[in-house]
Amino acid sequence: MAKRKKLQELTIKDNFMFGAVMVNEDLCKELLELIFGFSIEKVTVDKEKSIVYHPEYKGVRLDITAADENRTHYNIEMQVRRKKSLGRRNRYYHSQIDVELLLSGLEYEDLPDSYVIFICDFDPFGRGKYQYTFEPSCKEDTTVDLDDGNHTVFLSTKGKNESEVPVRLVNFLKYVESGCYKSTGYFQDDFVNRLQKAVENVIKNREMEGRYMLFKEMLDEEKAEGRAEGKAEAVIDLLSDLGMVPDELREKILEEKNLNILRAYLKKAAAAKSVEEFETLIKE
Repeated sequence: MAKRKKLQELTIKDNFMFGAVMVNEDLCKELLELIFGFSIEKVTVDKEKSIVYHPEYKGVRLDITAADENRTHYNIEMQVRRKKSLGRRNRYYHSQIDVELLLSGLEYEDLPDSYVIFICDFDPFGRGKYQYTFEPSCKEDTTVDLDDGNHTVFLSTKGKNESEVPVRLVNFLKYVESGCYKSTGYFQDDFVNRLQKAVENVIKNREMEGRYMLFKEMLDEEKAEGRAEGKAEAVIDLLSDLGMVPDELREKILEEKNLNILRAYLKKAAAAKSVEEFETLIKE
């Protein structure tokens, strides 16, 4: 397993650091204005969901959830490594925003606009664009908009169309790509310099050191749980080839989190000639 970075080694492109910096509402507001090119009066960042594990989401998620004065909702996530099904991941994020708003008592017609933003340290579509914006429109007539309020933006640090994108947005994306540890003034951009100053302040913050340690523990636990779940399912698959697996036995296997025990189960399931023999073997 790759050794995890220390807090002092993180840059803006690391999810934890990005979240820690973007809970600063002024910086978050300026980034959103930079991306969309319109003025926002005020941004409120949901700090409870931005730096810590949120149990309603699938796994450990580190992203920024914010809203402006018009109740427009924003979800921003840093993507350093290419992941499968980014489009469907986007769909999930939009659905989470809507479900939470509807559960709070809103009617469908009152749902505000929502923006899901992925900042990618790769080109997600391979077309050399710094920015890809998606909004639902009619296939048969692209002048007809669905007007469902869902907007998705992919930013790429690997863009090549500088003449088509605001200079300050390009500066920001180049800064993300560089992963620089210290502010050198190289970018000659006030926003970038303030971001880097915020990074340096997080590195010096003892409270953030503690939160980062907790974050690393949660990631390790999540990875261990994933490995255990995979092994438990492999045991049940082997047993299913031998016959019907009783619900009580299935539950016992799925609830087991000790990897050494699960490895032993796997060997015994492979050696057993029946489900009953397996049950006898694991009792020995």
